Amino acid sequence: MLRDEQLSILRDISQSIAFADDRHGKIGELIADGYVMKDGDLFELTAKGVTAVEEHAALGASDAEQASVPPIG
Repeated sequence: MLRDEQLSILRDISQSIAFADDRHGKIGELIADGYVMKDGDLFELTAKGVTAVEEHAALGASDAEQASVPPIG
């Protein structure tokens, strides 16, 4: 299971957002786990990384929808 910080990094990579050097160690973990690959100086999500971001987004949307539904009764 990915931690919030790891998911944040995956989202940043998927949106081509630059991030601070202190997060590069965390990227090494994501590369080793198969979520990210390095292409020259750039990082790209693997299919596994894309799936993780999409699943997390879907879960977040589901949680938000449930929170906005008023209770019955």
